[in-house]
Order: sequence, then C-alpha cells, then structure tokens
Amino acid sequence: MDDISLAKRRGLGRVRAAALAGVAVVALVIGAPVAFSDSPVPANSTVRNLDLDKGYADLVAAIEPAVVNVSVEKTVDEAEMGGRGGPDLDDPEMRRFFERFFGRMPDQQDRMPRGNRQARGEGSGFIISADGLIVTNAHVAGDATKVEVTLQSGEKYDATVRGVDEKTDLALLKIDAGKPLAFVEFGDSSKVRVGDRVLAIGNPFGLGGTVTSGIVSATGREIGQGPYEDFLQIDAPINHGNSGGPTFNVQGEVVGVNTAIFSPSGGSIGIGFAISANLAKEVIADLQDDGKVERGWLGVAIQQMDEDIAASLGLKDAKGALVARVEPDSPAAAAGLKGRDVIVGFGDEAIDTVRDLTRAVAATEAETEAKIKVWRDGKEQTLEAKIRMQPGDEQVASAEEPAASDQPRLGLGLAEVPPEMRERLGLAEGTGGVLVQRVLPDSPAESKGIRAGDVVLEVGGASVSTPQQVVDAVKSAHDTGAKAVLMLLQRNGQPTYEAIPFATS
Repeated sequence: MDDISLAKRRGLGRVRAAALAGVAVVALVIGAPVAFSDSPVPANSTVRNLDLDKGYADLVAAIEPAVVNVSVEKTVDEAEMGGRGGPDLDDPEMRRFFERFFGRMPDQQDRMPRGNRQARGEGSGFIISADGLIVTNAHVAGDATKVEVTLQSGEKYDATVRGVDEKTDLALLKIDAGKPLAFVEFGDSSKVRVGDRVLAIGNPFGLGGTVTSGIVSATGREIGQGPYEDFLQIDAPINHGNSGGPTFNVQGEVVGVNTAIFSPSGGSIGIGFAISANLAKEVIADLQDDGKVERGWLGVAIQQMDEDIAASLGLKDAKGALVARVEPDSPAAAAGLKGRDVIVGFGDEAIDTVRDLTRAVAATEAETEAKIKVWRDGKEQTLEAKIRMQPGDEQVASAEEPAASDQPRLGLGLAEVPPEMRERLGLAEGTGGVLVQRVLPDSPAESKGIRAGDVVLEVGGASVSTPQQVVDAVKSAHDTGAKAVLMLLQRNGQPTYEAIPFATS
C-alpha cells in the first residue's frame, strides 16, 4: 500500500488517519555541524525572530533536516481491515435469527476475504534528540515487523520501536546513526491561538520534503479517534505519506503531530488535525522512560450528556459524564458509583464533558484517593475512589458514544429474548432484557439511533424483561409529565443510555 491510510469514519464525514502530513517548521542550523554535548542545542534555537515577510525559505532550510521518512512492513489482517460492526454473520444461528427480521444478510463473497498478508507503509516523523529519538504516529509504526528511517540526506537506518501508545496515536522510534543528528523541540501548544501561522513539513515516500503553510483554525478539537483527544485543526494542506510529521509555529517549535485529515473524497481539502504538543510531550516522555504509558483507572464506561438525558435526570444543563456501566471489582464499584450517575466533578476539576473525565482520571497516579461529585436521584453527592493503574487495554473511564448523535420518541416493536440467543446477544445469566424487533420509520426511536437487535435493559431506572414491562414503564414516565423516557440499552455487549422523547402525534 502507498501509505498506511486506515480510513476512520466518525462524525465529520471521513477522517483519514493515514500516513498524511506534518504541518510545520522544524529547526536545524544550516551548514553548522551539531556536536554532542551535555546540553545539545536544538536546531530551532537558531531560527528565532526571522523576517518571514520575505517567505519561509530560511526557516524551512534550518529545520527540514530533522524531518524523516518512516517506511514500515507489517502483517495485516484483511478481515479486520474490511470488518464491520454488528452481529457475527458467520454464526449460522445468529444469521438465521437476524434474517427473520431483516431479510437477506450479506453473503461471504460480499465481504472482505479473511487472512493475513504482508504490507508496506510510509509515514513521516521528526527527530527530537541528537542521538536519534524520533516521534511518529502509532498507526504508522504500531505492529511493524520492520521499520526503516530515511533522513533528508538520503541516508537510511534500521529503527527500533521504543514504545507505542495507540490511545493517542503516538510512537517513539530510535536509530543509531553513529553521529549527532539535527533535532527539534516541542513548543507550548497551550499558547497556540486560532489564526496563528503554521508550517507542515513531511518526508513522504522518501522523495524528500514537502512543505505547506496555513493557519490554525481551531484548538482543542475532538474527532472521535480515542479517549484522550486534543487536536489542533489546521488549514495547511497535509499530504499523503506525512502522518507523524510535525506541525510547527513560525519560531520553529513543534506545536503538533500530524495525524488525520477530514476528507469526503480521500484527498486533502485543507482541513487537517495534529495532536497537540503538550499531550505529545507527556506521552513521549513516558514512552522514553519505559516504553509504555501508565494511566489512572476508574473503571466506568461513560457517555456524553445531551439535553434530553439531562432533562430526564432533573439537570438544568447537559454537563457531566453519564455512567453507562460500572466494571466489577473496579475503583468505581468500590466507591459506590452506579449506572445513571452523572459525574460532575473529579478532584478539584469540574467535569463538563466526557473528555474532561477521561483526562482527569488518566492523569491521576495509582493509589490516589479522588473525590468524585455525582448527580444521583435529583441531588449532588460526593463519593471517594482509590484510583488504580489502568489494567491492560481496559479504559479509564472509557467514552462510550451513544448509539447515534441524532437521537429520540418511541416507535418500537418489542419481543422477548429467545433463550437460545441470550449468550450471543451478550446478556449475562440472570439479566433481563427485551429485544428490539423493529423500529418504525420517522419515529423518536429511529431518530435516536435505536435499531433492531438492540436489547432494552432498563426503562426509567427499572429493569425490564418483558415487552409489557417496557410499555408500563414508558406509560408511567409519560404520566409524570416528562418529555422523554430514559432507557438503558445494550448493543454488541456494550451498554448505552438514550433519552427518547415521546411522540407528539
């Protein structure tokens, strides 16, 4: 493949987290040899206060040698690349069950073939130390069986992967060039403002550098790539093959690491996203230390509030993180957190969004006692949890998105869950649940993203196991004068709350 361009579709259309481009200006001393010392001088220290009215040539000439090409080989699972969410259609019983409701399901030949193959990929990176530490994207270097780095001079070196953090899409490489290398420093991305000029320099396909310029369009962007997002949105075009390249300010400081573009067609339309330098600095420091990132773990699955959910819980605004599930034997379980709690404070921080909580928990050291403010049963309470280190690939306070962003009203066709399907639907023994058999077109349920195959677990806080219990609970909620009813549903084994407005006609 030309580049590692795993298209990720979320929210804004098609976000290509590919080997895209590096916005920016990297700092190197033109013609001046870099010598090892106790305090090597970064290249960008020599390019301050340039007269940029004449162009960026001096700046680019100084920093370009720190930008590298990253070529990788990896084993690719074609089934994963072309896989689809939803039920396992290779399970004959599950297939027959869903065909009763949906008609013909995709045949095997309609789907991607299974199996592994070797694939090559290209990306970019940038050197951050004279002894050869290099930053790139996790989607470039992660799971690579071989990594080769090509400098601007054309010199090639085998690289080792020092660490990968897929949750932030960052990776740290190391090469041994046997000589000091030009390198650049991170800047302070908290000082970046909308309208600031930036440059993108990449080294795609080993053909040499590409340079684009533009401005910062937004800061603090979330694009649905993971729980710890903090992106700069830039309008400097990001070219293919430049994922992992740097985003630079006009002082030659790295203010971001290029990761993705928004593109309806697959090509650059001038909307790119770079991981903020401050987030990258923290992750890279951890990877440099021991090759991994240690984060605090609370043990809850959470979702973003919306106005309908807030109203159903008696909140004036849609702030906070709604607890969809509490993991057994977790700090959250020990603290007494429950599903339907809304976390509005963690430690000294107010929690307005899911991102606020995931970051706050991740930054908390293990064995720390943290006070958690929750909204429960119409009032605020304070609980205390002892944060633990995040176990394996489990998530802190993992952000589970609602079934759809445009949701709500009823319009549900319900059925009891056949006993033989409970395990396949991810229903634990002793759990109730009512199967959504169909969703009426143009109904509140359809507008909320409810779909056939979902399982209703609770209505208005009460567990349900028969269609009649759902009907009774919905009627009870309507009779109180509420505008919507809060339901806990399960899809593919994952819980999510939805506040479904009542039909007005």
